[in-house]
Amino acid sequence: MDTEALHTERDRSSAPETGEEGEGSRSVRSERGRARAAGRTVLHRLNRRRAGLLGVVCAVFVLLLSHFVIQPFQIPSGSMEPTLQVGDRVLVNKLAYRFGDRPERGDVVVFDGRGSFVREGAEENPVSAFTRGALAMVGLAEPAETDFVKRVVGVGGDHVVCCDEGGRVEVNGVPVDEAYLHPGDAPSRVPFDIVVPQGRLWMMGDHRSRSQDSRDHLGQPGGGMVPVDRVIGRADWIAWPAGRWSSVSGTDAFDEVPDTARGTGGGDG
Repeated sequence: MDTEALHTERDRSSAPETGEEGEGSRSVRSERGRARAAGRTVLHRLNRRRAGLLGVVCAVFVLLLSHFVIQPFQIPSGSMEPTLQVGDRVLVNKLAYRFGDRPERGDVVVFDGRGSFVREGAEENPVSAFTRGALAMVGLAEPAETDFVKRVVGVGGDHVVCCDEGGRVEVNGVPVDEAYLHPGDAPSRVPFDIVVPQGRLWMMGDHRSRSQDSRDHLGQPGGGMVPVDRVIGRADWIAWPAGRWSSVSGTDAFDEVPDTARGTGGGDG
């Protein structure tokens, strides 16, 4: 019996054809490749959706934070120099007066000037107002023309006069040494003698010669007095530029001022 021929036949019958084996392997690899590509596509889409959702959540969080807690505010003019410079981004503490506290003399505050500094009902185009408001909310645009930043000089019940014999502002009979004024500025070149109504504030800029403030609206409805409920918040920190990163300095200029001209009773401060 030819055993060599038998082994050769067995070997040929048991081994698969070389061509068929290569074709099958390529087919399997192709299917696996398509599956991996499809998986990567699905994963990429999921990652994009997650990133988009995360972006929306972050944007909503920032807007809510700006609306209720801390809002960036871009300084548009030099009326508060040297305390605040043009282009400064200050962080406005919206909780400062939220729980019963009132603005005090010397506070630097941001407020809505409608009805006091600008006429009531002054509005801009709704679309542009929304866009500008959203950008201003995160400090990327200048504030609305109805928003102002000034220093509180008189609170409800205060008798504010300018000027005394030394050229200083007097509050309730006490002259105030305003060290925060812009160098070379007089406390005021416009004389005034007013009593601040309860629930209102007398506002002045630190750069008196470049500030349009309560003095400029004495003869208008409201007399330049800002309602307390129009105060947006207190400017507590300078966040930008980095070289000016600091808190907004307080002042002791009003420490000796009594609550009223006779030193009795209590105003809004």
